[in-house]
Amino acid sequence: MFELTLDGYAHSNELRNLNPYFKVLFAIITMIVSLISTSPVVPLFIFLFFTFLILFEAKIPIKFYLKFLLVPLTFAFITFVFMAIFFGYGQYVYDLGFLNLGVSADGFNRAALVFARIMGGFACLAFLALTTPMTELFAILEAIKIPKIVVELTMLMYRYIFLFLDEAVNMYHSQETRNGYSTMKKSYKSMGMLISNLFIKTWLKGEQTFIAMESRCYDGSIKTMNDFGSVKTIGIKKFSFLIMFEIVLCAAVYFSAGFHIL
Repeated sequence: MFELTLDGYAHSNELRNLNPYFKVLFAIITMIVSLISTSPVVPLFIFLFFTFLILFEAKIPIKFYLKFLLVPLTFAFITFVFMAIFFGYGQYVYDLGFLNLGVSADGFNRAALVFARIMGGFACLAFLALTTPMTELFAILEAIKIPKIVVELTMLMYRYIFLFLDEAVNMYHSQETRNGYSTMKKSYKSMGMLISNLFIKTWLKGEQTFIAMESRCYDGSIKTMNDFGSVKTIGIKKFSFLIMFEIVLCAAVYFSAGFHIL
């Protein structure tokens, strides 16, 4: 199932061989532009543009991307609803009809801006996560002089996320084959047993991983593979595209500053 995971697509997408420094610069700078925008126009454009790159340039399956998008979209929608109702001032443009609650134009515009920023920022990070293996990102963090202890902790956390999920999936399937989820009562009991045993299982797996690392001459430092080039190999064309694209976005931020949906 490796090819169906996030890390699997990061290793096998059509933009896999694009310089990772370029992808990091492109995603991070664009995300910053999305965050400083005072209207939802630019962040929504960024979301659509990066979605296009993910689906049609990187060739990530749309079904997987929609699943990947579900959690942040749900969070963004809930944020939009609460901000539209409880934030803002002025006369209501839509009265909910209870508890003197409603949606004002100011509240709706604030909520729309936050929603657009969330989706724009997520699309930038999704592009980075779905097209660049984490091993390359760790090497870039080390290359830009992020403290080594931070990089190593991040690497171990990333590793243990998959270890945790793998143990949870194996235990769930084991319970399922024994009709552990055939009724609601059994489902609650099985889930409780799974949660209580999961910590112990992952702890033991962690100990085994550490022993395996020590047996391979682990000296307290985890090496990263930085053999994929550098900023110098990005190329003039890519740098020019990056600069022009960000200039156009900044111009759009400036000229769309007074835009409001309501």
